[in-house]
Amino acid sequence: MLKRLLALLAVSGSAAVVAGGAAAAPLPMLHTAGTQWLDPAGRPVILRGTNLGNWLINEFWMMDLGGDQDDQCTLEATLERRFGHAERERLMRLFRDNWITARDWDLMRRHGLNVVRLPFIHSVIEDERRPRQLRADAWRYLDDAIRQAEARGMYVILDLHGAVGSQGWEHHSGCAGKNRFWSVPEYQARTEWLWQQIAARYKDNGTVAGYSVLNEPWGTTPQNMAAVVGKLYRAIRAVDPNHVIILPGHSQGIDAYGKPADKGMRNVAFEMHPYPGHFGWGAPGLAVHREWLTCGPDGKGGVCEWDARLRRLDTAFYLGEIQPWALLGQELGGQVARASFDTYAKYGWAATAWSWKVVTRTGGHGTGKWGFVTNAPGAGVPALDFQTATLAEIERLFRSFGTQPYELHQPLLHWLTIDKARGIQDIHDSK
Repeated sequence: MLKRLLALLAVSGSAAVVAGGAAAAPLPMLHTAGTQWLDPAGRPVILRGTNLGNWLINEFWMMDLGGDQDDQCTLEATLERRFGHAERERLMRLFRDNWITARDWDLMRRHGLNVVRLPFIHSVIEDERRPRQLRADAWRYLDDAIRQAEARGMYVILDLHGAVGSQGWEHHSGCAGKNRFWSVPEYQARTEWLWQQIAARYKDNGTVAGYSVLNEPWGTTPQNMAAVVGKLYRAIRAVDPNHVIILPGHSQGIDAYGKPADKGMRNVAFEMHPYPGHFGWGAPGLAVHREWLTCGPDGKGGVCEWDARLRRLDTAFYLGEIQPWALLGQELGGQVARASFDTYAKYGWAATAWSWKVVTRTGGHGTGKWGFVTNAPGAGVPALDFQTATLAEIERLFRSFGTQPYELHQPLLHWLTIDKARGIQDIHDSK
């Protein structure tokens, strides 16, 4: 348990957390210069927020249905085989209209968040049956997310989480086990086309903080990743000179890019997804987070190592996915989350946690689910097999996501919104 309380890791006074509140117009457009995220007046800003996972690209574990090989493509294929294309489309709209609603946006602001990362699969925008053609409702969800965020003084980062062909083997790239994006040139060309459509629509919209061009593109070598992302950068810049373009890191890091300015890139940020305590990086607990946030035993590792690397590259940083509270116990989890966000703010890094909402069969946060919010105990997700469930059962499930009672992670809410001047519990001093 923690030994004592100290006021440490408060947000640096030299950078402001972008204010919330109702906004009548698009927010001031952000940009990067050197290692900083800046507002139009050149003042550093701090972006801290969440991901809207499982909304515009499904991950079944986030609703406690299916396994790692169940994915967006499997769900849509099952619904189409059983009910036809038009009914599949209606059901997917029903799901999306209920997974994230106005109460979620209101609660995000209540948590003091000022940015959301919006993961989406390409087929939300591109008509999958007519390549390089927009869907009739192509902008329905992106436009709505931007409007909802803007009304609450929040920024949006658009994240292509599932490119055509899939940019990795994982289920969260849309189609598990495919990884064909890298081997089919037409898929890469279609992705350039897609980003140009997005950039043309939002190039003057300040509420969009940046374009995260390709989530976790690990299905190829770092060198090929950097080359393909370079093409995406140039395709976007041909249409949009204004927005921050976020260059994704490989599982092996960002070294393959070199210094962006030397490649003619400007107004960019690097993206990585540090997950201390998960995916083979130690075990959930105070020790792994403390080592990461306080630079390791020699004072040169962890965040200090990344700070030094980014200063050499003279480039801003975006931690697109973090998870600093899951499985830590609720009180400690809330403290470590605050320590994590404040540490990243000290370095000027933007950060969004994975993820806003995770629901389960039993409900309740327990020792800390991966969501800011989860379903309340007694309001569990019913066991359902999409292969055999009736149409009425599927409809009932999808509608329930919009009305099921929530349980808030109260310590997380407390520590994220407590007066910054009071500081947080020290994660350095423990026994």
